[in-house]
Amino acid sequence: MLTRRWFLSTFPSVPFLGSLRPLEGSLNKRDFFAELGVQPIINAAGTSTVLSGNLMLPEAMRAWEYASRTFVNLDELHNAVGRRIAALVGSEAALVSAGAASALTLGTAACMTGTNQNFIHRLPDTSGMPDEVIIQKSHRFSYDHAVRNCGVRMIEIETAQELAGAVNSQTAMMLFLNVAEPKGRINSAEFARLGKKHAIPTFIDCAADVPPVENLFKFLKMGYDLVTFSGGKAMRGPQSTGLLLGRKDLIAAARLNGLPHANSIGRGMKVNKEEMLAMMVALESYLQRDHEGDWRDWERQVELIAKRVEKVTGARATRFVPEITNRSPQLHIGWDEDSIKIGRNQLLEELRKGNPPIEARPWEEKELEILVWTLQPGEAEIVGERIARLLS
Repeated sequence: MLTRRWFLSTFPSVPFLGSLRPLEGSLNKRDFFAELGVQPIINAAGTSTVLSGNLMLPEAMRAWEYASRTFVNLDELHNAVGRRIAALVGSEAALVSAGAASALTLGTAACMTGTNQNFIHRLPDTSGMPDEVIIQKSHRFSYDHAVRNCGVRMIEIETAQELAGAVNSQTAMMLFLNVAEPKGRINSAEFARLGKKHAIPTFIDCAADVPPVENLFKFLKMGYDLVTFSGGKAMRGPQSTGLLLGRKDLIAAARLNGLPHANSIGRGMKVNKEEMLAMMVALESYLQRDHEGDWRDWERQVELIAKRVEKVTGARATRFVPEITNRSPQLHIGWDEDSIKIGRNQLLEELRKGNPPIEARPWEEKELEILVWTLQPGEAEIVGERIARLLS
């Protein structure tokens, strides 16, 4: 029989198993990252997954802690959270997914299987069901692998005429990548309209496309049947969450293709009760934020960094706002390499070597990109001074 004595004698070297008493009182005293040899960073590169997205809002963290204290029926909570989120954004229905990539898989599966249990159990075997997804050639992207997980064939088109010719009985869905709109010959509004014309469900990926907050409503009003956003970026929910919004029948089918249904393509894309509740609260908080105040704060940080960098002879700092994704004030930093003898990649590496390490982004061939919306109080000063010192 397993006893406390056996357990402790078997694992004597693990520091946090030294006592089986509740750890609540000691958790706040432990520096877990230091124990593990993981060094925190200053994130001036934005909400990329590899840098752990964004920091959860305190409100979302409190919701997470609240949910962690008790058991609930997960289906019941999933339904209730979905109804609340749908009401907040004006959608017929909604669900919390395991990130936007998971939403792409679940939404695609929904368009293919509907509520047909035989189809649901067989994916990615697509025999007998529609298995083609129409997409503009310029909208192909690495994350469409999440769509291809379902066994579909991607049918590339470039014009509305080509789209009309591609539609057939095997067409399951039309996919639009919002950030790629300027590259395509069919814009987002026309794409949604063509979906209605040809009676094909349309799905738009807007993973990193808030702000502006209006995007949470815009594409549903435009007529898209499914819309996805990442939960762990600007909305500051759990990094591992996303939102899938849209038609009631498709959201119901997406639910059947995921947890807790064991025989489904999305069963491994688990979302726990803490994530569901924290994502809902993060969305509530995001909708109520002073977005103009946030923008002013970002502008202040951009200006602060720019002034420090521009004190260096031969260096330049240019304010920039992306057209679609990560839409916020940013900086592009460049320099005259004849007078400043450091390359872009070398500068990035030197920033990482500092204490604390700073992560920034490469921009085009020789410049640096700084995103300020993930900076914490006091970090803009550190970023500006560090870059200026390295360029000097």
